[in-house]
Amino acid sequence: MAAHFGRRLRKGAATTAVAAAAVAALSASQAPGATGEDTHGRRATAGAATSVPGTDGNATGNSPYYTDLPPLNSPAPSPSSSADSTTSGSGGRTEGGIPATVLDAYQKAAAELRSSKAGCNMPWQLLAAIGNVESGQARGGQVDADGTTLHRILGPQLDGNGFALIPDTDDGAYDGNSTYDQAVGPMQFIPSTWAWAGRDGNGDGKKDPNNVYDAALAAGHYLCRNDWDLSREADLHSAILSYNNSQDYLNLVLNWMEYYRKGTHSVPDGSGGVPEHRSDDDSGRTTSPGPSQPPRTKPAPKPDKPRPDKPADGNDKGGDKGGNDGNGGKETPDPKPPRPPVPPTPPPTHTDLVDHLEDAGTKKLTAMAGDAFTERIGTRAETKAGKSIAKIRVRFTITGDTDATFTGGETVATVATDAKGVALAPALQAGEKTGDFKVTAAVVGRSVKGVDYTATVTARAADTLARTSDTPLTCTPGGEFADQVQLKATYKGDIADKVEATATLVKSETDATENDKGPYFKDAEGKAVHTLTGLQTDAKGLLTLPKLYADDTTGTFLLRITTTGGATLTVELEVAAATEAPETPTPSPTASS
Repeated sequence: MAAHFGRRLRKGAATTAVAAAAVAALSASQAPGATGEDTHGRRATAGAATSVPGTDGNATGNSPYYTDLPPLNSPAPSPSSSADSTTSGSGGRTEGGIPATVLDAYQKAAAELRSSKAGCNMPWQLLAAIGNVESGQARGGQVDADGTTLHRILGPQLDGNGFALIPDTDDGAYDGNSTYDQAVGPMQFIPSTWAWAGRDGNGDGKKDPNNVYDAALAAGHYLCRNDWDLSREADLHSAILSYNNSQDYLNLVLNWMEYYRKGTHSVPDGSGGVPEHRSDDDSGRTTSPGPSQPPRTKPAPKPDKPRPDKPADGNDKGGDKGGNDGNGGKETPDPKPPRPPVPPTPPPTHTDLVDHLEDAGTKKLTAMAGDAFTERIGTRAETKAGKSIAKIRVRFTITGDTDATFTGGETVATVATDAKGVALAPALQAGEKTGDFKVTAAVVGRSVKGVDYTATVTARAADTLARTSDTPLTCTPGGEFADQVQLKATYKGDIADKVEATATLVKSETDATENDKGPYFKDAEGKAVHTLTGLQTDAKGLLTLPKLYADDTTGTFLLRITTTGGATLTVELEVAAATEAPETPTPSPTASS
């Protein structure tokens, strides 16, 4: 049944084509998906919109959403009216304003993404549009001073009854449901998605889907994955559809985003309006949340049963007691009801054919800290007979104690297999943590044998060290060297930054034992030390050593600097007594004449 909206699209909310498409789509059928405080476990409508192929729909599990269209009035209040007096004629609620804390969360998330993912071009209005459609801006701004919702906002349990079937993945930690998952919080993340997409947006050290700052930043990063540039229409549509896989949802979010782009205003927390219509409200009327109810069906009519005192048809009025009915006078048995038609078995999809994943010739995965991996992971989807399958979505997930990511800063990427059945993961980017980590390839939507890959991050290295000056390093006994030793590190000709180094005063070219005589460094307490560890080159590959001092021993001494990667340089230090300058002879007085 078509949902009832109670108002028209406002003039100019979007282009005529988009507006018409939105009205038609939203009036004809509503996809499952909405939010609400506590559990809004109502069933989806019989005319639910079909999913758009090629997207994940992972953020919300395609849960229900609010379907109210933008209001007809201007998004900004007039100078003569208060900010929270902008109401619609149908509900008398504040529609154009966004609760102050919620608005702040959207804008801060977009600002962070402008820095961390500049190529994404994330507009805060997109976050606001999704936040309104998913939870009515956190139920009208029902949040505390830190941005955490006063009451949990939960979607219905995803038990397959009119919704997706997603068994519990978090042991009820986020949604309180240890049987099935439910979408959680103001941006309606399902727990399995929040597990990898969650972010700490308010700097309190926690990733809480019920906090609007955390949820807004997580939504922003989620929408910016896959190197999407949201200033491009195709990427924008793909990102929105990946949040909730419905064409109706896409049209609705685009309309709200365009509305907020024309201007908006903040309203006090808790005073924002809450949408009235949901995609799973098959009556089209506003209803309060309630427990999930199975759809009501009328009982099938029972077949007519012949009565003993009446003929089975109208031709034998006397009942034919003599047995002329061919049954020897016995009563005709009740006819069996017709069997219901068996629905045809749908043909298997590409995903149904997958038996396992295989490595597609991936070579050793090794990169230096801070560098991009040159080798990319390739995974092939195959049938049981080993035949490759195209158009299979493969999800690559990075796990382990690592700060490595895929290009773009994400730890999860979903890629469709090509005509040869191969999904090529985005390039890996090493972080600063060294050691091994794992990348797991799995088929989206099926539990089949996947592939695990081990990748290694090695320490930053230098293969060449050179002094930046050729000035001799000399000192008198008991004095200090005038010049500090400065070096430049390179690796394969490029600047080697953040490379660990050690400096040691050694006994000789062939004896790397620490020399306890001659030049020395000073520690923080002013004591003499002959070895320095924990040194590191700067962003330009430069390393400047602390000042050197000399004891009373004279002679030539050696300072050896070594780095990760094998670069070594030995520098000579000369300690010699000062040479006395020859006295200038006094000129003899001129003889007087």
